[in-house]
Amino acid sequence: MITLAFSPITDDDFAAFWPTFQAIVEAQESYAFDPNISFEAARQLWCKTPNASVVAKDEKGQVLGAYYLKTNAAGPGDHICNCGYMVSPAARGKGVARAMCEHSQQQARELGFLAMQYNAVVATNEVAVALWQKLGFSIVGTVPNAYRHARHGFVDTYVMHKVL
Repeated sequence: MITLAFSPITDDDFAAFWPTFQAIVEAQESYAFDPNISFEAARQLWCKTPNASVVAKDEKGQVLGAYYLKTNAAGPGDHICNCGYMVSPAARGKGVARAMCEHSQQQARELGFLAMQYNAVVATNEVAVALWQKLGFSIVGTVPNAYRHARHGFVDTYVMHKVL
């Protein structure tokens, strides 16, 4: 397991994270973001709109991943948050996603959220589904053919939820 430092993402951090973001979105395997999203639109989406946007760096200061945390719904639903995580290809399988998920849950609790919900976990992203389940998330719903996967065509997505 890598030792990680978490901090609010800066513009320089996002610039370092951008190749990871761009590669993941262009792959069209896990995120329903426009694969042609611009740097500025991505920075707005990931860094400016959420309640928090956090970068994970190794002991050398290299960006290994990032996550955002935002309110899942407005008004009477604002006690549930939503998160998104991305890990650099070089850091996959080293515990970065797990550490970011655990960190985001603590952040969510500190911000007063009572639960965390992932609205569209792509069913073919088996590594992520298994990790979220290990960390206490349950699949509470399946949306048939909700994601147009680059290799598999139309695939299901899961709604996953955890009480904090």
